Order: sequence, then C-alpha cells, then structure tokens
Amino acid sequence: MAEGLTLYKLMILYMLRKVNFPLSNTQITEFILDREYTDYFHVQQAINDLADSKLITVETIRNTSMYTATIDGEKTLEYFSSDISYPIKKEIDKYLSDNAFELRNESCMLADWEQTEDGGYAVHCRVREGKETIIDLTINVTTAEEAERVCERWPEKSQEIYVDVMTKLL
Repeated sequence: MAEGLTLYKLMILYMLRKVNFPLSNTQITEFILDREYTDYFHVQQAINDLADSKLITVETIRNTSMYTATIDGEKTLEYFSSDISYPIKKEIDKYLSDNAFELRNESCMLADWEQTEDGGYAVHCRVREGKETIIDLTINVTTAEEAERVCERWPEKSQEIYVDVMTKLL
C-alpha cells in the first residue's frame, strides 16, 4: 500500500475517476478529514501536487475550486490503483454512492459573475450533465448584489429555467 502523501493523491484520483462530474476542494477535503486519514494541510498539498503535475485540472467558480482527473491522472491511477487498499476503495465507493445526488448538484449547477466594462455585472449560469454543458446562460444585471442573488438562486431554479426554455424553444 502507498504511504502518506502518495496515498492521498491516489485516493483523490480514485474519487475523481469514480464520478462523471468535477468534485470541489471542499467535497474532497471533507471526505478525507471526516475519516481522519490526514490533516487539512496534507490534503491541500496532495491536491496542489496533482494539479502541478497536470494529473488533475482545476476550474475556479465563485471562490470554489472544481477538480477533474486528466488523461494522465487516469493512467497514473490505473498503474498504481493496487496501492490503495480494498477497505479504502470501499469507503470511497460508499461515500460517493451515498452522497451522489448532493455531490452532483453541488458540482453541476454553476454560477459566477464578473464586472463588465460598462460597470454592470455579467452572471454566467451553467448546468453540466457529466462533462457536457447542457445550458450556458449569461444574464446582465446592474449591481453586485443582484449578481450574487442570481448566483445563489441558480442551483434551486436551474432545472425549472431549463425546462421552460426548452419548452418555449421546441
């Protein structure tokens, strides 16, 4: 079995391979910390090392880092998968299975905003299905407070908005 930091990296790669959507830093970190595999700093070091080695990609949305395994990361995991013990794999599998709905929703309904050149705000709202984007909507608003409110409400309203748009367009 792999030791220390190498094991944490392999666990992260294993988690990312077992889902078809990105996982956030918080989701990965909470799993490892809740089971007391290591401390916060070692988890962050493992994540940063994986990103620096281009074994995972990172996308930052509203101060949340979202991670996906790269092809090289998946190949690395294939080669070293046996270094993760069977009980750890089962624990990861159970966690991902038990929390699939919440993990997916947190990772697939994304909203972020930026200030535009004219002083307004553009809110970018997306829904992903697996690695595919099924809706990508940009809404211009006048204040940062409005932009924040749209971002906060997007996860709860995105499905309704998507159905309404598709109904009206088809």
